[in-house]
Amino acid sequence: MKVLTLALLFSLTVAKPTPQVRRPSGHLEQQHSKSGRWYFAASGHAVYCYGPVMTLPQANGDLQKVATFCRDGKTVVPLKD
Repeated sequence: MKVLTLALLFSLTVAKPTPQVRRPSGHLEQQHSKSGRWYFAASGHAVYCYGPVMTLPQANGDLQKVATFCRDGKTVVPLKD
């Protein structure tokens, strides 16, 4: 009799609903998913870039400091010195 009662109790267990994980919507989530930094572009605008800052040679032989992988979709943005 005890075995039947235990079997009945185990078959009647109520599934507990799992709590829903709350996540921030699009813009905030995207902003915090990658770490980046603000830079001052040579065009005079501030740009937010995720990649490293590199020094690239220009056509005239000078070196130009650039930020890489920026939020506006550009892969290379010249920086103001």
